[in-house]
Amino acid sequence: MLDLLSSFIGELRTVGLPVSLSETVDAARALESIDVADRTLFRAALCATLVKSSDHLSAFDTAYEVFFANRRLEIEADAPDGVAGRDGSAPDAPDAPARSTAQLTEQLLQALRQNDLRALRQGAAEAVARFAGIEPGRPVGGAYYLYRTMRQLDLEALEQRLMGMSLGDESDALEERLARDDAHQRIEGFTAMVETEIRERLVQDRGAEAMAESVRETLPEDVDVMHANREEMAQLERALRPLSRKLAVRLARRRRRRHRGPIDLRHTVRSSLSTGGVPIDVRFKPPRPAKPEIVVIADVSGSVASFARFTLHLVHAIASQFSQVRSFVFVDGLDEVTHLFAESQDPARAVERIGAEANVVAVDGHSDYGRALGIFAQRYAPELTRRSTVLILGDARNNYHPAQAPVLADIRSRVKALYWLNPEPRSYWNSGDSVLALYAAHCDDVVECRTLRQLETFVGGLS
Repeated sequence: MLDLLSSFIGELRTVGLPVSLSETVDAARALESIDVADRTLFRAALCATLVKSSDHLSAFDTAYEVFFANRRLEIEADAPDGVAGRDGSAPDAPDAPARSTAQLTEQLLQALRQNDLRALRQGAAEAVARFAGIEPGRPVGGAYYLYRTMRQLDLEALEQRLMGMSLGDESDALEERLARDDAHQRIEGFTAMVETEIRERLVQDRGAEAMAESVRETLPEDVDVMHANREEMAQLERALRPLSRKLAVRLARRRRRRHRGPIDLRHTVRSSLSTGGVPIDVRFKPPRPAKPEIVVIADVSGSVASFARFTLHLVHAIASQFSQVRSFVFVDGLDEVTHLFAESQDPARAVERIGAEANVVAVDGHSDYGRALGIFAQRYAPELTRRSTVLILGDARNNYHPAQAPVLADIRSRVKALYWLNPEPRSYWNSGDSVLALYAAHCDDVVECRTLRQLETFVGGLS
């Protein structure tokens, strides 16, 4: 059990869950205190000791299904004639007549109607054995086998029949909707059983570690912002608010802990009188931690708009930790949007207004970094100070326009620091129409910033 637990925790760490050594010990002690045969309690104990964020539950459940959720013995003990055995082969009673697909569908329909979980699990096992066509050793993902099984069962027609059984002759719109939702929910539950059955068989064939690698889920903070689908974007938006609170607390705490300022010569000399003038006890002036001024210049063209949106959202969500935050957006024209954040309590709402109200297109609507930086330098560079930190967000793909790198050199000479945050992988930098190398020479650092985790790491170090 300890070896299995160790492998499971190793998989969680590979996915990105922060599981410390002390939490590993807590999980082992929790399992010593419960009945491990109680599967609900077993999962709850692991979840309580190893998971610290609700955003990580999905990744935890996926790994748990691979390493622990094996119901094979329970299914086989009650399996009727015609249900496959442990290795996917025929059962021990080969002379028993196999049911037709129509008979299996009718059995599933009755089990769904009665919500008979045991019969549904048996039906899922039989359907996988008959239709999935799992070949031992073949490196095929579970989604392929799930598709083959679902196609044969025709669950859409089954859902319609199930809904019809719940309705009377005179049903109103509300009853129809409730029946439809109930039927859909039961079909989804059965689909999950089939998926679990397939996963168990693949685990048995390939091993838990290999299977875990093929079904591994990406945590919200590790999703590539530029390639996120709609569901992943929703997860990212949910993760932004708690992330901003955590960052704000961390920055404030770090500032409070700065307990030493420059050496105070007068107090040091005075305290050295007791040691004959030897400055044994060096005294320091109290610290005066200054909050930096942040200036964000973001490319909001189609290729990097989602990245700019999340960065602007996060920076303004923790604006209280900076003395001033000013935001500018551009495509081939540049516009200041600081006032949009000042007029809205919710940074997400301000970001939505940027797309509708910001004047960022001046010529053809294609990114022109050289022109945008030139406009910024001409209009706003005199307002920069040595307390300012400038963040430029974009992929530096200039559509073969003049780069005007000297303009960036002038901006850098006026500020405390200048950072370039690039949402593209490093291997893509300086390829095609990217002119990042010309700009990098005038930046304090160029940072790959494709995920929320990378963005959190960077923003957390700005103070």
